[in-house]
Amino acid sequence: MDIEYFDRDTPSEDVVAALHRDGAAVVRDQLDRELADAVLAELRPHFDKEGRLTEGDFNGYKTLRTSGILARSRTSAALIGHRRVMEIADALLLPHCINYQLGSATAIEILPGERDQLLHTDDGIYPMRMPGIQLQVSAMWPLVDFTSENGATRVVPRSHLTREPAMEKPEAIQAPMSKGSVLFYLGSTLHGGGANRSAAPRAGLINTYSLGWLRAEENHFLMVPREVADSYPDPIRRLLGYQSHGRLIGAYQGDPDGHWRAE
Repeated sequence: MDIEYFDRDTPSEDVVAALHRDGAAVVRDQLDRELADAVLAELRPHFDKEGRLTEGDFNGYKTLRTSGILARSRTSAALIGHRRVMEIADALLLPHCINYQLGSATAIEILPGERDQLLHTDDGIYPMRMPGIQLQVSAMWPLVDFTSENGATRVVPRSHLTREPAMEKPEAIQAPMSKGSVLFYLGSTLHGGGANRSAAPRAGLINTYSLGWLRAEENHFLMVPREVADSYPDPIRRLLGYQSHGRLIGAYQGDPDGHWRAE
């Protein structure tokens, strides 16, 4: 089995259909390569300063990571709130929630010599599965060209159609793509970073979007200072959690959606 690649002018409905079928899909050249370069340049000092803080058996020992991305790269907002990403998230998540949120935003740089990451599902952080409902969807943006040699993301097509323990020997394929493309995969799709057998690092930005009635994986209120959050447009602030989900979850006095009630 393989995953489908689409051109940047492909209707999002076609990409969503492929995600339902295969669990993953790539849209080629979704944004200008210069924009990817700008994000990587802004993240560079953070990779170098704190990239090894989360190393371990799962994250790897030759992989740099940094989070709180909107506090570290203003250009990243163009990727996090990209029209294509919002269309995909709207289609997959809004049937099951009032609004959705940015679950996490993590920049990952796989250094030469790193091994394959353990295959996993991103929605494994939640202790439940509900048939027919995706808890989240992910968008991986390559900030350099992803190749089979430098650690292109590995995915297991159609693994979202069965429970992870039922797959005794899941067969992963790599998803090579050019800088500025985007790989979408469902929260229930098995995937993992690839081994870097090249001589250069492989950097990417992975953003997850989850149902608004779940707790976000990353605590954006602590990771992104309030004054920084307030400097972004309203759609980005909402993705960071500055919105309520109906009258029960996250309500606050002065809620612009009018869900605050004093009782």
